[in-house]
Amino acid sequence: MSRMQGKVFNCEKELTLSVIGGKWKMLILWHLGKEGTKRFGELKALMPGITQRMLVNQLRELEEDLIVRREVYPVVPPKVEYSLTKEGRSLMPILESMYSWGKNYMDTVMANKTETKEEIK
Repeated sequence: MSRMQGKVFNCEKELTLSVIGGKWKMLILWHLGKEGTKRFGELKALMPGITQRMLVNQLRELEEDLIVRREVYPVVPPKVEYSLTKEGRSLMPILESMYSWGKNYMDTVMANKTETKEEIK
């Protein structure tokens, strides 16, 4: 994990967020965890709005952190597939909990905020 070497983390949560944090990494992990191995173009199509450069950078970081495996097949044209490693798969319960929390928050808190704002008008 050379990307992490030299960094000082005050707690394990900080390290976890450093590995999976950001706008795109959790989506990449979610798709690979729920749908299995994907090629670069398939991942890009699943995430409208991500640039090719950003996807490459995020995949490289996840690969360097041993969360994603990149497999290159010696064929023409080149074929590259991405999948989760054992460590990557171990993140799925965390992502599923985050999904459930977000869905619950959206259904309760966000809905209540909208209702409250409409009552004030």
